[in-house]
Amino acid sequence: MSRNITVGLDGSPESLAAADWAAREALLRDAPLRLVHAWQWHPYTYSPLAGAAVPPSEDDPRREWAERLPRETAARIAERHPRLSISAERIPEQPVTALLAVAEDADLLVLGSRGLGAVAGFLVGSVALAVVARTERPVVLVRAGERHEDDHLTGDVVLGLDLENPDDSVLGFAFDAASRRAAGLRVVHGWSLPPYYYGYGGALDPQLNAELGAQVQHRLTEVLRPWRDKFPGIEVNEQAVIGSAGSHLVDASRDASLVVVGRRNRRTPAGSHIGPVTQAVLHHSAAPVAVIPHD
Repeated sequence: MSRNITVGLDGSPESLAAADWAAREALLRDAPLRLVHAWQWHPYTYSPLAGAAVPPSEDDPRREWAERLPRETAARIAERHPRLSISAERIPEQPVTALLAVAEDADLLVLGSRGLGAVAGFLVGSVALAVVARTERPVVLVRAGERHEDDHLTGDVVLGLDLENPDDSVLGFAFDAASRRAAGLRVVHGWSLPPYYYGYGGALDPQLNAELGAQVQHRLTEVLRPWRDKFPGIEVNEQAVIGSAGSHLVDASRDASLVVVGRRNRRTPAGSHIGPVTQAVLHHSAAPVAVIPHD
C-alpha cells in the first residue's frame, strides 16, 4: 500500500492553508504529497424553460474549475518546494465518500477547517467533521490565518491524553510529531473527583484532593515512562488538570505547533461519535489539530 500525505481541496482559503501545511509535513516525513479535489459532475441539469433535464455545456465553468484546482495548487506548491513529490487529481465522487476512500491509502489526511471561534455549532454537518467522525486514519485539520508558516516547526506539540484509555497510536503519533519537529511535548490530562466524594465533603478536603491529584500525576508519569525511554531527546511537560481537558488544550494551542487528540472508534447503529474534548479542540484550537482514531 502506497503511503503519502493526502490533502482534500475545495478551493477555500482553509483548504489551501491545509495544502501548505501538508507540504511541509510531507517534507518532514520524506513522503509524497497527494492533492485531491472531490467533485461529482452531474451529466444533466434541469432546465425550467425546457421542463426537462438537459445536458450541460461542455465548457461548464464549474467543471473547468474543478479540473484546474488541483493542478494549479500542485504547481504553486512545487514552486515553493521543488524537492517534494506531488500528485494532483480530481475524483468524481461526493466529498465525504471520496475523502474516506483516499484516507485509507494515506499516512495522514489533511483538511481545511474554519473552526468556530466563539460561535457554537459551526462545524456540525460539515465535510471535515463527517470525515473525522468516520475515518480510521489520522486526520489533521488546519485553519487559515495569519500564523507564519514556520509555526509548523516551532512551539510544543500538545497532547490531550485520556488516562482511562491511553492508546499507543495516539501517544506514538504525538511523540513522533515532537521528535520530527525537535520540539517539546506538553501532555494534558483532565480529571475530576469521583462523584461519591462530594457527598462526604471530599471536595472541601484539601489533603484528600492533594492525595488524589498525586495519584493521577503518578499514573500519568507511569503511562508516559516507556515513551520517554523510546524518545529520550524530547522534553516532556506533564500536566494533570482538574476538570475537562478541552479548555486547557485550547489555551495551550495558542503557542503550539500541533495539538494531538484521540477519537475512539465506535461501530454502532447510532453512528460515529466524537467526544466532547475533541469537539472543543476541533472548534476552538488556534493550532492545527491531529485526530487519531483508535479502538
